[in-house]
Amino acid sequence: MPYLEPKLVIKPTQKQVLTPGLVQMVSLLTLNKLELTEMIQQELVQNPVLEEGTEIVESTEASPEVDLNPENPDERPEAAAADGEADTTDAEYQRLMEAEAMNHCVTDPEPTPEASVEVAAPAEPDTVADDPYADIDFQSFDNYLNDGSSRPRETEIFEKPSFENFLAKPQTLTDHLEWQLGLATVEDKIRLACHSIIGNLNEDGYLCAVDENGREIPITLEEIAESGDHSLEDVQNALEVVQHFDPPGVAARDLRECLMIQLTILGEDESIAVDIVRDHLHKLQNKQFKEIAKALNKSLDVIMEEVEIIKTLDPRPGQKYNKAQPRLIEPDVFIVKLGDQYTVVTNEDEVPQLRLSPTYRHMLERDALNKEVKNYVKDCFKSAVQLLKNIEQRKHIIVKVCEAIIRRQMEFLDKGIDNLKPMMIKDVAEEVGVHPSTVSRAVANKFAHTAQGVFELRFFFSEAVNGPMGNGTSLLIVKRKVKKYIENEDARNPLTDEKIAQMLKEEGISVTRRSITKYREDLKIPSTHQRRLRS
Repeated sequence: MPYLEPKLVIKPTQKQVLTPGLVQMVSLLTLNKLELTEMIQQELVQNPVLEEGTEIVESTEASPEVDLNPENPDERPEAAAADGEADTTDAEYQRLMEAEAMNHCVTDPEPTPEASVEVAAPAEPDTVADDPYADIDFQSFDNYLNDGSSRPRETEIFEKPSFENFLAKPQTLTDHLEWQLGLATVEDKIRLACHSIIGNLNEDGYLCAVDENGREIPITLEEIAESGDHSLEDVQNALEVVQHFDPPGVAARDLRECLMIQLTILGEDESIAVDIVRDHLHKLQNKQFKEIAKALNKSLDVIMEEVEIIKTLDPRPGQKYNKAQPRLIEPDVFIVKLGDQYTVVTNEDEVPQLRLSPTYRHMLERDALNKEVKNYVKDCFKSAVQLLKNIEQRKHIIVKVCEAIIRRQMEFLDKGIDNLKPMMIKDVAEEVGVHPSTVSRAVANKFAHTAQGVFELRFFFSEAVNGPMGNGTSLLIVKRKVKKYIENEDARNPLTDEKIAQMLKEEGISVTRRSITKYREDLKIPSTHQRRLRS
């Protein structure tokens, strides 16, 4: 009779494992210029072998320089090893460097900081070589920025701190409410319940909770009392305290309560506006003013006066305390037309330029150097070389992707946004010769400066919609047309989704009514019924 029993089984398997170098390459590829600058600054602090500068520092020591180039192990001076132990260590290091160089892929042996694209005849797509570091040596890294393409950045030992260091931390909604709670005179048990109330507010200032998937869900006072070990009465009193804090309307459980709180604070608690918000909020949102006037037995003029009061209220009282910081956009590449050619130039202004320290190179030649220290220095060299190669590889891939974008978006660059062509990431990946995920990382959070303005690289990628004679039209262009039609429509007789689809069809773009509805919702444009002015 068969039965189960534990046993050990040896089974050979194969699986792909990313080397540390490739892991670093993947992370570098997703960084934009500002993030890359920050990352390099951190490496300069952590790795003593790396130095910032573009000039080669000549050594004053009499001993010959040690060549750490893994591609030329036979050319290393014999004077670098004074005894058998040093010879063995250096030989092992050379083999380690050679093995590391063979572990990487996806690069071009001769990356260039600039690339040109012919307008008349698109260039043939380049494929990426299998051996990424075949022709790279240390000397080239010492000189790769001395070709005149970059302006050396003068640095001082003592630099003044950046002005960002003097900016005050923006006050959040929680900070503002906690400050008011500290000034309020309430019992300790009520104060503790107030902390629980404040801790359950979202960015708009509404009382809610967050589920395990990160979605906001309603929360009851009973749940707050149970989770915070408060009595229900204390939570109710605490809610009343917080709802009297600034900004008006904070800690409401829904929009109706938020507006009611603000009307009460304004002294309008006995006004018709309260009746409108309490009993006819849905009609108010749909601008059904006549129905509201009929239901309240008031004239339309009176209702419109009350509506003007309601318009002064803030439906998101906490939003002003949670405004996102202005995003600093700096182009990662410049796409410039010189004559009849478009040239891709990487923006390396203020990016620290790296080199390998000659001091640490000569340190490896010293006979009296502790073996542990020597191994540490070699590990630092290995890490530094890998970083330099990956930075160069990152630049090379971004340039290649931009070249492919130029070849496909020539009319956009010459004539403007209405000539944007549909383009998919997989098509560019095939042209460049890399995986689509590599292209996706290369364009993430990066911007290009063109004659038409500054655009995120992802902007150039969009789906195709059937256009004239079967040609594809960019989905972005279709949405722009939909928005333009609605902006120019008669406000008293707005266009229906069916009519917009018909207008696009007359231009040779075949789109269904349901697609128009989806595009309109993506653009956050109300429906035809909601756009119609009511009088």
